[in-house]
Amino acid sequence: MVQIEIDSGSGFCFGVTTAIKKAEEELSHGVPSLYCLGDIVHNGKEVERLHAQGLVTINHDQLAELHDVKVLLRAHGEPPSTYALARQNNITLIDATCPVVLQLQRRIKRQYEASPQAQIVIFGKNGHAEVLGLVGQTEGHAIVVENLDDVKRLDFTRDIYLYSQTTKNLDEFHEIITFIQNRIAPTATFRSFDTICRQVANRIPSIASFAARHDLILFVSGRKSSNGRVLFHECQRKNARSYHIESPAEIDMTWLDGVETIGICGATSTPKWLMEQCRDRILAMTSL
Repeated sequence: MVQIEIDSGSGFCFGVTTAIKKAEEELSHGVPSLYCLGDIVHNGKEVERLHAQGLVTINHDQLAELHDVKVLLRAHGEPPSTYALARQNNITLIDATCPVVLQLQRRIKRQYEASPQAQIVIFGKNGHAEVLGLVGQTEGHAIVVENLDDVKRLDFTRDIYLYSQTTKNLDEFHEIITFIQNRIAPTATFRSFDTICRQVANRIPSIASFAARHDLILFVSGRKSSNGRVLFHECQRKNARSYHIESPAEIDMTWLDGVETIGICGATSTPKWLMEQCRDRILAMTSL
């Protein structure tokens, strides 16, 4: 009989757990409509579960058309313009912005106000919801860098204040810091702020160890999850037999040939119940 272990360190982070609890609490009160600005979590199956309870996902264009309703802001956070629009349209906001993200937003806003001529640089994914919220704290002036090639375009004769999206890779962030330190002009100021969430960063060594001790890894997460891509890459680095799936239906039973132990893990946006469904599918198929 194949042995299956679900990684105890995988599953929702604090910010996602809080956002989902707030949504469930509102929905349990029988509100006429509860809107969520963007997918509450980058996991299609969890979004489907909450849609079935009455949650309605909207985008920013749809938000502009709403009045006198309740709208949930997910853990990723939002720029100041979203709050201004809500006040204008008499929208009640249920703010589930992750406290780590909220603190980062405030730090960037203070730095921008104190040094408007400096380059506020954010290591993150262009267009990601969290990053849009961070850039919004600088009235759109922050520079987003995704890799070292982007960093090369900075003006090293001007002051640079470097921050990071909370779910980015810590080693990559340190590479960028070293790169800038080696190029910044003597007359310019460079300061970096490690704003990576440790609840996420600490999962990398943990998931690497987990992946190494199993014959096969099923990494369960939505493919839109930035954090999921980072963690899956780590699984692949430690175990070549790692497969990224979104649901139990994607499991190919031929992967299990010659396998004695299977590890099931996921991103900070992966619900425990979905990992359990993957385990149950394998057990059902292998018992036939």
